[in-house]
Amino acid sequence: MAVMLPTTEHALLRRVATEQSTGRAPSLVAAVIRDGELAWWGARGEVAGARPDTGTLYRIGSITKSLVAVVVLRLRDEGRLALSDPLDTHVPGTAFGELTIAQLLSHTGGLTSESPGSWWERSPGGDWDDLNGDLGREEVKHRPGRRFHYSNVGYGVLGELVARLRGTSWLDAVRTEVLAPLGMHRTTDRPTGAHAQGFAVHPFADVVLPEPAHDAGAMAPAGQLWSCVDDLAAFTAFVGGDTGEVLHPDTVAEMREAAMIDDSGPWSAGYGLGLQLARVHGKRLAGHTGSMPGFLATTMTDPATGTGALALANATGGVGILSLVADLVATADEQEPPLPAEWRPTPVPDGLLELTGLWHWGPAPHHLRVLPNGWLDLRPATGAGRASRFRPLGEDRWLGLDGYYSGETLTVHRDTDGTPQYLDLATFIFTRTPYDPAAPVPGGVDDGGWRG
Repeated sequence: MAVMLPTTEHALLRRVATEQSTGRAPSLVAAVIRDGELAWWGARGEVAGARPDTGTLYRIGSITKSLVAVVVLRLRDEGRLALSDPLDTHVPGTAFGELTIAQLLSHTGGLTSESPGSWWERSPGGDWDDLNGDLGREEVKHRPGRRFHYSNVGYGVLGELVARLRGTSWLDAVRTEVLAPLGMHRTTDRPTGAHAQGFAVHPFADVVLPEPAHDAGAMAPAGQLWSCVDDLAAFTAFVGGDTGEVLHPDTVAEMREAAMIDDSGPWSAGYGLGLQLARVHGKRLAGHTGSMPGFLATTMTDPATGTGALALANATGGVGILSLVADLVATADEQEPPLPAEWRPTPVPDGLLELTGLWHWGPAPHHLRVLPNGWLDLRPATGAGRASRFRPLGEDRWLGLDGYYSGETLTVHRDTDGTPQYLDLATFIFTRTPYDPAAPVPGGVDDGGWRG
């Protein structure tokens, strides 16, 4: 485990101690993750008469959704499905088969938040046929794509999708494809070994009431799993980009992109593909919160700094666990700012150096730089305006990765002697001099040229 300064560790522990005391949590354990490793952890309260440690299991609730989403994205990357596929393509026979996989992942399909009948989080669950039989057309509450509407049901459906395409249970797929490769060997659907009992804390007295923990059946992909600090540290690092062989880092970055903003309050929260997003302390955090009767959990990471944090508590409410985790990330970065990576000379692939330098879109100057791995970076010389990075596609073509030009193709056109003459980017022509008349500038260039 990495080591943090004593002053930082005290500040982190004080924040945890304050939350456990003011939130009246029977126990609370938290950790900071840096550069893919557990950098600090601390705990307050007791589990079975002892301080919880990094192996003590807590129910993690909706963090389960993120693990299911990883398997869905693996299926996409394998070509087994497209995120634009309607549900009917893979799970026929529902009353909402027109909803797309992407809409279910991002809670934008308009599907009801909770399954009909008794509250699923406190009731034993049935199988898929039972769940699907209860879901009529009336359970689509909003026009698909209209708005963010958190749907636990949607992830029950995605669990069935995974089961059908993998030919096994959603849980076995998650175990085999996510938990085992990331070393999350303690994460399970039912607790074994040291684990916390879930409690409700009386609002007006310092007494507790045990909460039930049933098998949620077909709704289990929405929030069944239990985990611990050691395991969630690995997943926190994964969300930050330390993805191992589970997913390509570009796919995890796609999961972190905002598919929809939560418009129910200030624009400080959103949702990607199986990941929650939050803007706190000027940081853009990605991860997920989780709650089940008797438990609260959160894991969040700041991909910009590589710092993440997590917290687990065995209380139904009262603990500001997202605020706690965001504060731990901010405290770690404020007290011990991460060092930038060392600059080292990097070989430039043949033919790229001559592309660098000044290009003009009309009269507007832009700078083109070469990045590692043959990527390009194009941005206005003034720093304000449309900027994007581009990944090589081969044959003088690059794919836009972010910003306005995301998904667009940049093509280099050369003279007969091979000298780069102009860039074509989504019909915009970039030339070495403003409005070069020798290039196919849209609309042409006035024959009189520049004049005073």
